[in-house]
Amino acid sequence: MAYIFEVFAAPEVSDLMRTLSDPTRRAIFERIAAAPETTVSALTRAGRVSQPAVSQHVKALLDARLIVGRREGRNIFYRTDARGLAPLANWVQHYERLWAQSFDRLDDYLQTMQRNETNP
Repeated sequence: MAYIFEVFAAPEVSDLMRTLSDPTRRAIFERIAAAPETTVSALTRAGRVSQPAVSQHVKALLDARLIVGRREGRNIFYRTDARGLAPLANWVQHYERLWAQSFDRLDDYLQTMQRNETNP
């Protein structure tokens, strides 16, 4: 059996995984995703993380293009950017198809075995 290895925008997917691997950053991302828009000060009030730490996590999410910001006066309002997760979703979708095909082959094999047992 030959295996074909493909590269799925490896640096981009790796960057997204690295960015979302931090539990605090992931929680901040989820809070941003749960609201239409939010600010660093609202995120700081909602969690047990200092404002500088929240700002650092927000910057990492911005750099990974998972969120976008909109300035209004002195505040910046952040929201998720669905396009940011697209490379990760595409990568996962590839493996979803791979597993579905594997399970289909296993199902075919098990059905063949059952037929062979009932009709020796």
